[in-house]
Parts: sequence; structure tokens; C-alpha cells
Amino acid sequence: MIRVLLIFISIFLLKNALAIEYITIASTTSTHDTGLLEYINKEFEKKYKIKVRALSLGTGQAIKVAMDGNVEILLVHHKKSELEFMNKGYGTLRHDLMYNDFVLIGPKKDKNTCSSIEDKMIEINKSKLLFISRGDESGTHKKEKELWQLSNINMPFKENWYLSVGQGMGSTLLIANQKNAYTLSDRSTWIAFNKKENLQIVCENLPPLFNQYGIILVSNKINNNLNIEEAKKYIEWITSKEAKKLINNYRVNGKQLFFFNHN
Repeated sequence: MIRVLLIFISIFLLKNALAIEYITIASTTSTHDTGLLEYINKEFEKKYKIKVRALSLGTGQAIKVAMDGNVEILLVHHKKSELEFMNKGYGTLRHDLMYNDFVLIGPKKDKNTCSSIEDKMIEINKSKLLFISRGDESGTHKKEKELWQLSNINMPFKENWYLSVGQGMGSTLLIANQKNAYTLSDRSTWIAFNKKENLQIVCENLPPLFNQYGIILVSNKINNNLNIEEAKKYIEWITSKEAKKLINNYRVNGKQLFFFNHN
């Protein structure tokens, strides 16, 4: 009798486990570290009864995971890489979703006015000021490399003042704070980051620092086991007026972190 009961319970649990639909999103550390993704995913799960699993990765790593067919959705922030992903047939749909901006962080003792990001990058290079790079091919790291190029400076990989740490944004900011160094951060992570007693924003609100996030539906030609129909529901929802309100109303320390701009 007990054995029959255990078999019945096992079958019941298995059926319920199989009945749970889920999708997986590969996204950036900024959407994870700020709490945004957890916040909006709870609302989606509540409405559609579809479980969302989120992987917190740098943009380069997230794209690699998607290319391997391990996720249904990409939410990242390096448009050039996103368009390459689409052009190579790995994605079937892409939307601009939201934006914020990057900020150049530096020690509080830096009192120089930042007239342009190029001038500040030249100053860091010329004066050999300690710079902490994420070094992880994330969207922020890719933007950093673009800023060196924009400033006509070769990547300072071998310079002893340039430290590539291969870490996420929170850890990189922590190292910069400990060492009174410069680094590039997305503004949302900077706002949410609590241990910054030695740091300040030294450059902000400049055109090269714009930070667009895109959302992509991964092609099931890579992996026909991907839950594409449920992923489509997620993308339709996250680009809706309902999600727009959630994204725009999300705040940390009283400040808006992301700005919805899907048309």
C-alpha cells in the first residue's frame, strides 16, 4: 500500500513539474545587480504562469550562451554585437527596449572639469592614472574599448596602471573604490552600488556615453527544444505599455535607473 502511494505521489509530482513552463534569459549584470530583472520577471510570472530563469553575464558571455542555443532570450547592451548576432541568423527578432548611460568613475580627489570624455581618457593615459577595466567583453568593457579608440589611444593592455580584472560591474567598482582608481560603469549599477566612499562621477551626460539595451528572440534553428512560443509572449509583454510603466517606475535610492524607449 505504501509503495503504491509513493508511486502515485511521484507521478503526481512529475506531472506538475512537467506542466511548469519556463524560459531562460541571458542578460547583463546591470539588470541583475540593480534588481530590475527580478522585479519585472515576478510580474510576468504572476500574469502568465511562466517561470523565468535569468543568467547574469557580461554581454559577450550572454551572446555566446545564446549562440550555443542555451537560452530563448537575450537582453544585452552592445548594439553592434546584437546586430551581428541577428545578421548571422542566431536571432529572429530584436527591439530597442530601454536605455540609461555610462558614467566615468574616478577618485574624489579628481577636481578637474570633464569637458569631453576624450580629454579625460587622454589625461588618464598621459598621467598614468590607475584604471580598472572589467576585461570581460561585457557591454561596458566594449564601450570602454570604444572610448579609448575614440580618444586615439591604443588599448593600454600592457601598462602597469591599467588593471583588467575580468569581473562583473559590482566587483569592478569595489576594486576601484579600494584602489582610488578610475573605471567605467553603467549609471544604474553605480546608483545601486553602496561602497563608493572613495569614488565620484568624473564624466557624465556626454553623447558617447549613451547606453542602449536591446532584447532579442533567439532562433530555434540553433536548438529546436527552445521554448519559443513562451519566449514570444515574454517579448510581447516586456515591450508593452504595462512593462513600460514597470521599467520607468523602478527606482533605487529614489532614482530612476532605466528609461523605456521601445517604439
